[in-house]
Amino acid sequence: MSGPIALVGAGEFLPAMAGFDADLLASTGRARPRVAIVPTASFPDGEEVFQRWAAMGVAHFAGLGAEVEPVLIRDRAGADDPGAAQALGEADLVYLSGGKPAYLLASLRGTAAGSALSAAHERGAVLAGCSAGAMALAGHAFDFRLRLMPWPLRWGGGLGFATGVSVVPHYDAWPEPFSALIAFQAPRGSTVLGIDEETAVVGRDGTWQVHGASRVTVWRGRHRERFRAGETFRL
Repeated sequence: MSGPIALVGAGEFLPAMAGFDADLLASTGRARPRVAIVPTASFPDGEEVFQRWAAMGVAHFAGLGAEVEPVLIRDRAGADDPGAAQALGEADLVYLSGGKPAYLLASLRGTAAGSALSAAHERGAVLAGCSAGAMALAGHAFDFRLRLMPWPLRWGGGLGFATGVSVVPHYDAWPEPFSALIAFQAPRGSTVLGIDEETAVVGRDGTWQVHGASRVTVWRGRHRERFRAGETFRL
């Protein structure tokens, strides 16, 4: 059975998410789960930032009792490294941290690491992503155009683990009219999940449950629904 998908709005590796992450580890059914931390999305911000996110992820999940390995994929060449693919394929939980979603997708799509992610998911591993990582796990992802006015957004395919879904992370950090503009531009038929900071949603077999401090806003076209911790919805 395919594993669950965990999408986090913001707050990876911080104390506020420790309870949620402990529950993800427990869901693997292993006494000492194997966790792979993938900080690839942060690499465009420099080696120091990249290494810091990797170290934060290792410290966070080790403190929760996991066996943790940072998988230091910097680019497509790194994503085709057999050792990186093996680490992802053997993990019980793979965590894609934040940064630049387009860079993360370009680095993983069509590589050995991308194939290993799919294989891990199919055998039941948890795939978790925060911010850019959450966007990449979805069916579609947006990017701001590189000019003075970013509209319309540039949309492309995500890794497709959350089929038919697009993610707007940090949803409560922006005025909602701005977030709504993003939702309204999503590809036709896509359901947009606006995920607040320090909040997550976990999906499996079409059922999604909210966890954390705040809310998930679900946009289906121009119809909006809100869900809080413990509440579920179907996609």
